[in-house]
Amino acid sequence: MKSMRQLLILVSIASAAAFGSAFAQATMDHSKMGGMQMVASNEMTQGEVRKIDKDAKKITIRHGEIKNLEMPPMTMVFQVRDPALLEKVQTGDQVQFKAMKDSGSLVVTDLQPVK
Repeated sequence: MKSMRQLLILVSIASAAAFGSAFAQATMDHSKMGGMQMVASNEMTQGEVRKIDKDAKKITIRHGEIKNLEMPPMTMVFQVRDPALLEKVQTGDQVQFKAMKDSGSLVVTDLQPVK
């Protein structure tokens, strides 16, 4: 009886350790380093340009779900990494874009008008 009890305890400990390790790997966000979230995604998000502010290097986009940011559809203001991106589009344009979180700010890194 004593060896069966010890075996059950060892199996329980091993199971808990394995589950804990798997859980930590699944929930740990390795993308946040030094206040910068580097969640890379090749997937473009659909959207509509609502406003462009070239002086402030910002664009307002009504967008679908942004999967790499786990963001539901909404309208919001983004900064642009490269101000030249704003030259490609006009208010009302349908676009595809990529965005990431950089030091707490949401930044558009790629912006393409939909033809």
